[in-house]
Amino acid sequence: MKHFLLFSTPVPRFFVLVLFNLFISIAGTSQNNAPGYQPPETRILFIFDASQSMAGTWQKESKIAIARKVMIDIVDSLELLPNVKMALRVYGHQSPVPPQNCNDTKLEVPFAKDNAALIRQKLRFLVPKGTTPIAHSLELGGGDFPPDVENCRNIIILVTDGVESCDGDACLVSQDLQRRGVVLKPFVIGIGIDENFEQTFNCIGNYYNAISEEKLSEVMDVVISQALNATTAQINLLDQSSRPTETNVNCTLFDRVSGKIIYNYIHTLNHRGLPDTLILDHIPVYRMRVHTLPPVDVDNIKLVAGKHTIIAADVPQGTLVLKVTDPVQYRGVEFIVRKAGDMATINMQKMYAEEKYLVGKYDIEIPVLPRIYLKDVDIKQSHTTTVEIQRPGMVTLLRSSVGFGSVYLRKSNTQEEWIYNLDNTVKNESLQLQPGKYRVVFRALNAKQTLYTVNKVFEIRAGGTDVIQLY
Repeated sequence: MKHFLLFSTPVPRFFVLVLFNLFISIAGTSQNNAPGYQPPETRILFIFDASQSMAGTWQKESKIAIARKVMIDIVDSLELLPNVKMALRVYGHQSPVPPQNCNDTKLEVPFAKDNAALIRQKLRFLVPKGTTPIAHSLELGGGDFPPDVENCRNIIILVTDGVESCDGDACLVSQDLQRRGVVLKPFVIGIGIDENFEQTFNCIGNYYNAISEEKLSEVMDVVISQALNATTAQINLLDQSSRPTETNVNCTLFDRVSGKIIYNYIHTLNHRGLPDTLILDHIPVYRMRVHTLPPVDVDNIKLVAGKHTIIAADVPQGTLVLKVTDPVQYRGVEFIVRKAGDMATINMQKMYAEEKYLVGKYDIEIPVLPRIYLKDVDIKQSHTTTVEIQRPGMVTLLRSSVGFGSVYLRKSNTQEEWIYNLDNTVKNESLQLQPGKYRVVFRALNAKQTLYTVNKVFEIRAGGTDVIQLY
């Protein structure tokens, strides 16, 4: 799971530390804190603007002086936290303008443990001189992270005071990174950027602009809250009365942009009978699939940092079980369940096993002889629908030699339906058949005339046995 964050503003060191610890402590109370749970590793890449415009005065100091203080304050706080790694990429610091060097971006401090001092040292001696290749820096920044490992989150923090100056398209870069699942939707915070450029950054992600030095702390509070605060949610699986009583089903949350699976939970009701509280990353927009039979999708789920969100899905369910009057017969047989009037298979359900389905009507196909088709089987809320079929009988077909033949179900004196072709590699064969009247037609392999065809009619009763001689 990856996060993409862009910001620039001074944040009190104590505030960041407390906020991170709050996030970790709250997350620890969630159902994520199961036996063996490990908190995710957070990898933060700072992309720092050291272009020529950062030397300009903003309020009382130069922009780079303000940004440097912010960065060092953040680095001081983050180095004290477990499961956090940092890196620093800088652009606009190697080549003065003119001429314009749009490749002026460099990973100055790669990801490593205990590298905060190296980052602070590099920040202190940066001199603004070059251009602003934002798109190129973001594109390269996506590759600065080490190969993905399980249980990690990647964050990019961009400190900038201006817009793209190298004809790159940061919006397309951001969209591509999001679509490929490299990053999630960015946060963009500008330092005193002209309001006319707001749309330029809105297409990259969530954009915030500090219009004065005094507003920097306010903006940073919002961004840090958005990026790091624990966000709680609950998934309400609703019955027909819109009560959250359904449970014990898998719910998958996907990143709506990239399609990647972010969370998989077996839905749980807590000891008070209420849906359990989850700790979710609020940054993605989610699509949820509730793996009922058939599944239910909920799209465009947006969470708000610091607010408890209820995610509702209408999934009223009832139970279906198929039995035989004799519980020994057909054990292990699986039957097909479809939505009424739809040929798509929903489930292959075992005989005698109970399975839940969404409330509605279903068609059932039972692969016995003859095949049984049941139409419009009604599944009702919190009710067990039990379908019983008759106990089969047994017929043994004796042949003097191998040959060719078929078994037909006699529906009337004028209508018969094929149900089975005899095995032409054996002489004798036993079949389980549902009660009813049948015809068997057979000709031995060595009989070269049609008149040697054998026709016999027989009847099967529930639990009965019969032997038919085909010679």
